[in-house]
Amino acid sequence: MNSNADSFSDDLINNPQSDHPPDVLLPHPHLPQPPPPPQQQQQRRPRGFAATAAASSGPASVGKGKREREKEKERTKLRERHRRAITSRMLAGLRQYGNFPLPARADMNDVLAALAREAGWTVEADGTTYRQSPPPSQLATHSARSMDSPASAASLRSYGVKTTLDTQPSAFMRMDESLSPASLDSVVIAEKDPKSAKYGNTSPINSVIECLDAEQLIHDVSSVDRQNVFTGTEYVPVYVKLDGTINNYCQLVDPDGVRQELNHIKSLNADGVVVDCWWGIVEGWNPQRYVWSGYRELFHIIREFKLKLQVVLAFHEYGGNDSGDFSVSLPQWVLEIGKENEDIFFADCEGRRNTECLSWGIDKERVLKGRTAIEVYFDFMRSFRTEFDDLFCEGLITAVEIGLGPNGELKYPSFPERMGWRYPGVGEFQCYDKYLQQNLRKAAKMRGHSFWARGPDNAGQYNSKPHETGFFCERGDYDSYYGRFFLHWYAQTLMDHADNVLSLANLAFEEANIIVKVPAVYWWYKTASHAAESTAGYYNSTNQDGYSPVFEVLKRHSVTLKFVCSGLQVLSQEIDEGCADPEGLNWQVLNSAWDRGLAVAGENALSCFDRDGFMRIVEMAKPRNDPDHHHFLFFVYHQPSSLVQRTMGFSELDFVIKCMHGGILEDLLPC
Repeated sequence: MNSNADSFSDDLINNPQSDHPPDVLLPHPHLPQPPPPPQQQQQRRPRGFAATAAASSGPASVGKGKREREKEKERTKLRERHRRAITSRMLAGLRQYGNFPLPARADMNDVLAALAREAGWTVEADGTTYRQSPPPSQLATHSARSMDSPASAASLRSYGVKTTLDTQPSAFMRMDESLSPASLDSVVIAEKDPKSAKYGNTSPINSVIECLDAEQLIHDVSSVDRQNVFTGTEYVPVYVKLDGTINNYCQLVDPDGVRQELNHIKSLNADGVVVDCWWGIVEGWNPQRYVWSGYRELFHIIREFKLKLQVVLAFHEYGGNDSGDFSVSLPQWVLEIGKENEDIFFADCEGRRNTECLSWGIDKERVLKGRTAIEVYFDFMRSFRTEFDDLFCEGLITAVEIGLGPNGELKYPSFPERMGWRYPGVGEFQCYDKYLQQNLRKAAKMRGHSFWARGPDNAGQYNSKPHETGFFCERGDYDSYYGRFFLHWYAQTLMDHADNVLSLANLAFEEANIIVKVPAVYWWYKTASHAAESTAGYYNSTNQDGYSPVFEVLKRHSVTLKFVCSGLQVLSQEIDEGCADPEGLNWQVLNSAWDRGLAVAGENALSCFDRDGFMRIVEMAKPRNDPDHHHFLFFVYHQPSSLVQRTMGFSELDFVIKCMHGGILEDLLPC
């Protein structure tokens, strides 16, 4: 018995690469041990609950336990082989592309030491790593990446894996593309040595090591796997949004800069660009006096690069946190009318006016110098069509998007930040101007309940939550007879506005492709009342489908629906706080539109500029398991507003274009 235990111990000591699992405990040689089964190898001694179960089980349980242990041995072997294969590829890449002098039997510690030395760090034999005085040429580079301040530490932690590893692409990116989560434990996470505490932890390499937790690694691994899914899929054209190219006097700003940007967009194989044509600029000073000169010059430059062009006729104002120094108001002559008649603008329950766009209530009211609102929109559309008839005929302009509300989206301006709204507030109903109130009184009278001619008095404030209101709470007034009447009228007014404007748009542009942008109001989607969607004009509570009636109107006019792909990167805390369900909303909208035969396109939200968010958008654009093979008609990439962010976003744009085009994504990985 003792000789068997000694033999087992010697075997583990002398043969560390044997198939025994690493957590085997040696039996004590001086304690009585049960004899091994006849003609079988010595088995690991069970402990704790396993020992109790083994003592009370028969031969069948013993056999089952043996099979499980054999399976675990095989899994351990596979994991070890996978780790070694990955390590060998990394070492080969470092030797071949990085000229790193690694020994023939180098391990991950040698890799980390070589990378640290390459970055200017000192790595001692015992693993102590610190930085001595860097060369003068590197002071500027490393000072920007210093981790001395909490702000910079948080910054590096947020992008350390993505940015810092990019500085050594051949070392980390030439991994097996079929990397699985089972191989994640092949990455060595260095433990902190107390001896090294006296040295400042300013190394990007060390910071990356600390950031390489399992969740981040699984994210990177799954990203590589998900990219390959779209190779060879449907071709979805990609258009890039051009912002800030025209000033408020309809003059082209920085033509050379525009050419440089277009050249870069062309080099990335984008299909075209999208340009906003602002009502507040073109007809900014006098009614029916249209100035298109700056846009004519811009369109000619776009034609030089042989890019396709989509135009957005923007009947709303622009400006705010994301707009930088560029802002556009409604036409000055309209604002002058608004000083005398504030009811041409939307109003909330407290009478505060919102000048983002004109109220739907004046669509057929002659309050704009003898014209109705839809006549003003039609005259603007007709002027554009006449001015650029040559570009339509030659096919440069491929589509026209009609702005139907704030931010060009088909919705009420229910979430104005200037009024203090913040996510995830339910917003407020925007129906208190006198023209919409007249419309409401007429609808209530036709229904036979004139006392319903009022807005809800218990729907809360902009930043209220549903359970804090009497209207949107569980079993609240939203589901009463009055509540259902009001929400139906509110949504129907939005649809009537779309119907009126699109009827004239079809007259102005005849056979041109017309686009309508639909918002993504995803917060409070998991509640019964869908409060935020309701204030935006979509009556989508649990017992209603708020999108199908809207899409029936759009289908009637044969337009393309452009959906704002928003909320895909909402933090779990924000999802819980706002009972949000971005993916649930996305799929309701897309499936409802596709079921009605609508062509669907997409556009990223301003907050989405990371690779994981774009991967989700690509999955929406080309659903993998759709038996009908639905996909986006095109996708619009909305660039960041700041120049620095825009420069950083070009790499993401390259990624998006390759995914949408179904190209060979291996080109994204460095050679």
